Amino acid sequence: MKNKDAAQLLLKYRQGNCTEAELAIIESWYVNYNEAPLSELTPEALDVARNKVWAFLPVHQHKKTVRLWPMMAAAASAIIIVAAGLFFFQNTKEAEVVKKSAELVEILPGGNKAVLTLADGSKISLTDVKEGSLANQSGVTISKTKDGQLVYHVNKSDVQNGRSIGYNTISTPRGGRYEVNLPDGTKIILNAESSLRYPTAFVANERKVELKGEAYFEVAHNKNMPFKVVSDHQTIEVLGTHFNVNAYDDEENIKTTLLEGKVKVSVDRGSSVVIKRGEQAIAGKSNIKVDEVNTDDIVAWTTNTFVFNNENLGSIMRKISRWYDVDVVCPPELAKMEFAGTISRQRNIKDVLKIMDLTETVHFKFEGRRITVMP
Repeated sequence: MKNKDAAQLLLKYRQGNCTEAELAIIESWYVNYNEAPLSELTPEALDVARNKVWAFLPVHQHKKTVRLWPMMAAAASAIIIVAAGLFFFQNTKEAEVVKKSAELVEILPGGNKAVLTLADGSKISLTDVKEGSLANQSGVTISKTKDGQLVYHVNKSDVQNGRSIGYNTISTPRGGRYEVNLPDGTKIILNAESSLRYPTAFVANERKVELKGEAYFEVAHNKNMPFKVVSDHQTIEVLGTHFNVNAYDDEENIKTTLLEGKVKVSVDRGSSVVIKRGEQAIAGKSNIKVDEVNTDDIVAWTTNTFVFNNENLGSIMRKISRWYDVDVVCPPELAKMEFAGTISRQRNIKDVLKIMDLTETVHFKFEGRRITVMP
């Protein structure tokens, strides 16, 4: 859809002449961005919004892919999202998102939630604890910053004097995420339902951590001390780079996506590959496949955005389950359907599912914190 088409669509809406499909487009804008009334939309603001219009292109027809907005399927055209908070729609028909058999429980998005387990086994709820120093272990001070990050500061003299090095584990629940600055300066963002085990200081000839779930890494460069990430049957080795690892137990493969530099990915049964920027290693138990990917889509979760790029519904609902802390029942025949679209992870779960419901291909039944996907 061209910029002039977007402007014409807005004009039709303000005049009350939109079709049901066009109203669905306006609704999708509202679900993503609802900060200013449409009545306040100035020509200058419209120009800004028009410049930020972008499209999801159609995919091959032999794939059963559903766009998250019905106008695309009807017109075999591109779907547009206006990436500015300029659109507020009032008094339009609310799409039927849920078929309730019980009163709907309010389900809010996740946030900064985690538990830190110290070397002695004691636990600290990072969700509740105030900023400042949390603990001191073997010459390492652990603190929480004002913006909610976990930071390690190493007293090199204490570490070098032979104090024993302990291991910490940070774990996020469903509906949680957290940022960690390791003792070497490596920065990590941990996604929902994930855990990272690491030493309080790196003193040997390598830096090794253990990951379950998903995390984004910005590894501090040290050519004399490789950084290793161990996840189930896979090991990643780098000197200093940026990458994302998806290693959830309920996913079929481990996916390592490289944003900067090079990394070596190995599996326990001997296979290994070196991937470059823009590539993703998909590791099974005994083999590794390499694909080119859009890295911005892969790490969109770090900026609290869902990006579904022709992604199957089973995978989408697992992400929703982890982030909103809900249980999902998705029949196998529906799990294979593919969807494409973008929405903020800070939206209420009803808004996220409402977008998919607008396609009229799937519907959702809520029973407390249990969601059943239905045709």
